[in-house]
Amino acid sequence: MIEEILPPGAVAAESLGDAPLGTLAPGEGLLPEEEPLVAHAVPARRAEFTTVRVCARRALSRLGRPPAPVTADGRGAPRWPAGVIGSLTHCTGYRAAALALDSPRLRSLGVDAEPHRPLPDGILETIALPAERRALTALSRRHPAHSWDRVLFSAKESVFKAWYPLTGEQLAFEEAELSLSPTDPRTGTFEARLLRPGPTVDGHPLTTFTGRWLLRKGLVLTAVAVNAEQNAWQ
Repeated sequence: MIEEILPPGAVAAESLGDAPLGTLAPGEGLLPEEEPLVAHAVPARRAEFTTVRVCARRALSRLGRPPAPVTADGRGAPRWPAGVIGSLTHCTGYRAAALALDSPRLRSLGVDAEPHRPLPDGILETIALPAERRALTALSRRHPAHSWDRVLFSAKESVFKAWYPLTGEQLAFEEAELSLSPTDPRTGTFEARLLRPGPTVDGHPLTTFTGRWLLRKGLVLTAVAVNAEQNAWQ
């Protein structure tokens, strides 16, 4: 599903549940470098972590790359093999990895998956700017069956995941203003305008991120990709 909203050159692997350990091909399960990251995790967290790494290695294979460990930095962001960019996501009933070869056409990826249901009470006020909340109200009048607050949250998560590899810094929810544009009731695009100075990508200042969203099988899926030639992919 998530490949539908990725740009050309990016690949993905996804799972609607955790992979039974006995069904994994050699090299797909946890590698020694990854084991310490879940050494003390509860079984559910270990299964989730393993399945996301299985997705990552399947995506690496689609790029023509050999299996490789996907460890994490001090903030939990994935560390990819040299020459590869990517993003991981997981939520209840869904795990995915989106990868691409690092090139001027693709410098960073961010993907996110969320359950398609309203955010818990009080969360929207902490993650959305006043203009964003007004826009969500208008969207809800047009398409009342959709949880637009969750779409906004997921889109911001994708932006943050694309931002972090370029800067090594976190981006606060209030530091990017998003606008959502439906193409039809279940898919569309979004743009995030940075409200703080952005990084310079191959000599070009990055001021906006653009991406796509999709509602499918009870999920909200979003994706952002940074293009060094146009600053952001549409």
